[in-house]
Amino acid sequence: MTRERLRFDGWIAGVGTASGTRLVVGHWPRSPFGAFSDVMVEHGDGERVLLAPSRRIADFVAATYRFDRIEVVPVTVTVAGDTWLVEAGPLRLRLRTGRRSALGVLLSAVPAPLARSPVWAALCDVPARLLMPGVRTLGRAGPGRREWYGARGLRPVVAADAVLGGADLGPLSPLDPPVAFGFGSAPRGPCLVRVTTTVELGSAER
Repeated sequence: MTRERLRFDGWIAGVGTASGTRLVVGHWPRSPFGAFSDVMVEHGDGERVLLAPSRRIADFVAATYRFDRIEVVPVTVTVAGDTWLVEAGPLRLRLRTGRRSALGVLLSAVPAPLARSPVWAALCDVPARLLMPGVRTLGRAGPGRREWYGARGLRPVVAADAVLGGADLGPLSPLDPPVAFGFGSAPRGPCLVRVTTTVELGSAER
């Protein structure tokens, strides 16, 4: 039986802060839900919060990842050159990206059809785990679901400032410890990844 596959094409930014709060931003110009952005927040005490722009998107993301709390709030991402501004309810995050690394150049050569393939994701999983502890490219996501990532570009995040609920989260820091929303984390080094994410639904969801 063929299971339905939903593809999300866009960017994932992962940053840590000196306060211990870690942030993962998903910016998806192309998805089954249309263009949208969302933010996953993990506080220093381990509380995981989803900031989603609609109840429909919140329900889908919460069925794929794990959260302790969900907030439906306006979420916008504005890109101007190498600067990204993310506004999501109580969160305001500004980050600046640097030049592509050698790995980023290699990833940019990955053809789009290959990035969508679970076979390619499986081949990349072991080297990804060895090079970037905590990172996985293929795994189980929510009851009956499977998910894989096909990276097609990478830039380091070289500066960031974030305010959450009126509190300054402090300077940019590594994403450490790894976030625990799903089967894998964003890289420890703050970065912006161009990615195609595929979620394969469980047979009961068809």
